[in-house]
Amino acid sequence: MHKGQIPHPTRSHESAKKATLQIRFVIVGGGASGLSCAVALRRVGHHVIVLEKGPDFIGPSKNRGIRMSPNMTKVFNYWGMRDKVDEIGIVTDRVIMSRLETAYLLGIHCWEHEMLQEAGGEFIAICHGDLRDMLLETARELGAETRTNAEVVEIAEDCRSVRLASGEVLKADIIIGADGSQGICRALVVPQDPPKTTGIMLFNSVIPADRIYADPELRSLVEQEQVSQWAWFGHERASVCFPIGPSKDLAWYFFVRDQGAQEGWNDVLTPEQFAPYVSDSEPRLQKLARLARPNRVRMMQRDFPESWVHDSDRLVVVGSAAHPWPPGVIYGPSMSLEDASVLAKLFSHLRNEEQIPSFLYAFQNLREERCQKNRELDIGNVQFMMEPEGEGTAQRDTMMRTKHDQGRNVLAGDDEDSNVAQWDQNRELFAYDAEDEADNWWVQWGLLQERSKASTHEDIGMFSLDISVGIS
Repeated sequence: MHKGQIPHPTRSHESAKKATLQIRFVIVGGGASGLSCAVALRRVGHHVIVLEKGPDFIGPSKNRGIRMSPNMTKVFNYWGMRDKVDEIGIVTDRVIMSRLETAYLLGIHCWEHEMLQEAGGEFIAICHGDLRDMLLETARELGAETRTNAEVVEIAEDCRSVRLASGEVLKADIIIGADGSQGICRALVVPQDPPKTTGIMLFNSVIPADRIYADPELRSLVEQEQVSQWAWFGHERASVCFPIGPSKDLAWYFFVRDQGAQEGWNDVLTPEQFAPYVSDSEPRLQKLARLARPNRVRMMQRDFPESWVHDSDRLVVVGSAAHPWPPGVIYGPSMSLEDASVLAKLFSHLRNEEQIPSFLYAFQNLREERCQKNRELDIGNVQFMMEPEGEGTAQRDTMMRTKHDQGRNVLAGDDEDSNVAQWDQNRELFAYDAEDEADNWWVQWGLLQERSKASTHEDIGMFSLDISVGIS
């Protein structure tokens, strides 16, 4: 399935509904989550300043690949950004699944045209740094102010201003905390927040295309008739690789049971240090290990805050500050983009400041359950691939291979096996439309609240008139 085959609905920046009351948002954090909010809020007319504490907007994510699922690419389609996405991403057509130890083919799953049409998006692989650059460029084009070396060290008690390390104070109508799971904004809504391990450790690397093409055996990973993601199922290990962007550099993830590592992205291994983890894997994976200098990261998770909104009703956390996502899985970036889409859609209806608290709490109500469910699904997908050897995994592998031998998609069908149940949950995730969810809330609840307030004001006005008539 390639560019042009799936219709891409667009809602251009010019056609986006502009808020009647346009206010000032200060976004703390210049990662993909904060920049997505900047784009979304500028589309609906609000004033935006993005504060990045680092010297640039590159961060540690430049050398990382992500798989954008249809629910994520759909948002870019709506925002009229698909041409930009196509410049830096590559549409993937299928997943090839094998055994990690032997390269035994379990089967292939091609993305179904009907499912992609229903979802309104496609699977696109991209470099995380390129995604961030694209969002930064678009935010600036739309008029957002962006600042680097702008570390926020203090937030006012009423959350109407922030103080930078330089001493400068910036005023805000609303503060958006997009500074991650260990940022100052999350600490305001979750004072005690110990991380918990998922039981999985990740090795992450991006290998330049020229090194892949230099080896005929590895070249097959990027030179396929259909652009492919590769997934290996192993005993307490799993691996995924996929080309990212037109260059076809290869993003590679390798998962093992948690053996202790850093939570951040700063633990870099040499090929010699990495080799023991991959020593009894199939030959292609061992070759990739000799080319890689991977980051080793513990896949940690934190609880969701009880409230994503500060008591002042003027600060809200989004992205990984609201729903921390383990690295290396699929849906974290899409949840952050959906956050931005929902938040901006709600604030496109802003007419007066009295609406602000209801919009912020509506945002959490619309997002919390979906993020919780999809985080569990995301971690479950990895655990599904790295289940220990046993009767259950033998049945899983046999069912997948049987479907493949019958010429069927290995995760499709109408039977009750666990593979299909797992895939059905993913399909449900893809069909979600963030802007529609926000619109539905406005029609069902937001307008009712406004009418109720208007009715109350009218009653108060009539009551005041009665009193004045009686006094006269």
